[in-house]
Amino acid sequence: MHSNRRSPDDLEQTLRRIDGRGYRAYKDIEGVYDFSRFTLFIDHVQGDPFAAPSRLRARVTHAEAEFPASTYGNRSRKTGLADFLLRLFARECGAADRRRGTGKSGMVAIDRPGQEILERTAVIVDDEGIEARFVVGLPARGRRFLSREAILILIKLVPEIIRNTLFHESVKSVGEILSQHIETNEDAGHLRQSIVNEGMVAFIPDGAVLPRRSGVDDRPLQEGNVVKFESPPSLRVSIDLPNRGKVTGMGIPAGVTLVVGGGYHGKSTVLNAIERGIYNHIPGDGRELVVTHPDAVKIRAEDGRRVERVNISPFISNLPFGTDTQAFSTENASGSTSQAANIMEALEAGAKLILTDEDTAATNFMIRDHRMQKLISKAKEPITPFVDKIRQLHCDLGVSTILVMGGSGDYFDVADRVIAMENFSATDVTGEARSIAEKYSTEREREGGEGFGRFTPRIPRAESLDASKGRREVKISGRGLKTILFGRHAIDLSSVEGLVHPSQVNAIGQAIYYARTEYMDGTRTLPEILKLVMRDLAAEGIDIIDRRPMGDYAMFRGLELAAALNRLPTLGVK
Repeated sequence: MHSNRRSPDDLEQTLRRIDGRGYRAYKDIEGVYDFSRFTLFIDHVQGDPFAAPSRLRARVTHAEAEFPASTYGNRSRKTGLADFLLRLFARECGAADRRRGTGKSGMVAIDRPGQEILERTAVIVDDEGIEARFVVGLPARGRRFLSREAILILIKLVPEIIRNTLFHESVKSVGEILSQHIETNEDAGHLRQSIVNEGMVAFIPDGAVLPRRSGVDDRPLQEGNVVKFESPPSLRVSIDLPNRGKVTGMGIPAGVTLVVGGGYHGKSTVLNAIERGIYNHIPGDGRELVVTHPDAVKIRAEDGRRVERVNISPFISNLPFGTDTQAFSTENASGSTSQAANIMEALEAGAKLILTDEDTAATNFMIRDHRMQKLISKAKEPITPFVDKIRQLHCDLGVSTILVMGGSGDYFDVADRVIAMENFSATDVTGEARSIAEKYSTEREREGGEGFGRFTPRIPRAESLDASKGRREVKISGRGLKTILFGRHAIDLSSVEGLVHPSQVNAIGQAIYYARTEYMDGTRTLPEILKLVMRDLAAEGIDIIDRRPMGDYAMFRGLELAAALNRLPTLGVK
């Protein structure tokens, strides 16, 4: 396939030949090198020591790597194996880092995963073999190339990292841990599909550790009084898993579920665990078998966001000055209009479970009590509160809700079940809540009408998605977890809570452009476009969104792709 392969000796000779020359002389080493048991690709050499580091790949066939076929027998196991090897590779890179000289000189790095197991491009396991994609900061002093350091990195350190991580003989000592990693990933995926099949929207196993160390450290809390989760008997279910066998825990059925309790007793901790249950987690995380419906989305108020022609009329109508809420647009949404738009956009993108915490919701969107109804009549109030739509959302559209609510008992009237958290322990208080609702009538009037209403699928205009900047036709990059730079515009993702890793942000930026070039033809609706893009990703892998073999992309969902597209400042729709 690669007839122009060179040898490691050829690489070393080239490095010695260009010693001391200007940094651009490094371009001479781009190409493919046969290291006997693996192939090294130097795909892109950086233009100077301060630029993004050079991109390299290492490819090993299964025949050479010799991992048991059982470790990559299906897509789930391939993802689990790839994630495990990535973590080993990242650890080896940290030990081998020889940063010295100018800029990024000496850097050896690979995409570092968090607590979640994601399908990534950093390490790919396919039917033919294993590929690792990483970066190297080619060494320089000033803008002069340093051959001795480059030879050490490319001829010695990089091959050593590859040998220590991508071959079964090197990881036999952790074989039990590898098997646990792969099987945990497979079990979580099986469990998630099982709860959907059984009509549930979330599952938290007995013994789960839900609290995290801090808001910036997603590892499990280990110090202090860590209360392991235990299901209320009335909600406990048992499910058989392919590797672990039977697991028991709290299964939350479809419908409307309230999580109540005093402050600091664990309500938001439970919701956050459920929110992250759309992803699989590594062994030891504490949430390995916390799983959630794959089409769940966290909704919050988002003051100041732009909204483009969204039908928010199920929640908001009769705005002053005749503002059209069936195709509502604004450059500066309020808390209530932004939350309404976020829900309607999620429904358009295919959400089946809404997660909401009253702490991040707009109060006037969530509830309008009896006294306020008497003071301000419905004729003068454009907002229909969520409490009057939450049941219609389930009955009319089949969309469930899990809601953290500590401040309004009016939701007791519309809830299918109520779970109380006390000292991080869960109790089913549905019967008590219903008795209270019957004994203490709210006297408020229902304002939701006869049905939920409709959402209107929109047709994105391809010409409104301009990715150009300066002389470059396409300039797209992610900035951490919260921003995509798309051409000359920034997409703010700070309120999109379904993202867990910057590599997802990188991939979504490219996927927006892929959707624009491949499927936005002026007739396809946004749901149709999302379905086609996600179909391609499932069939071909993440690489399909970029012609370059990049190592910093991770899989995302159509819901997050839609959320990013909806926040593009220039988005126009028909």
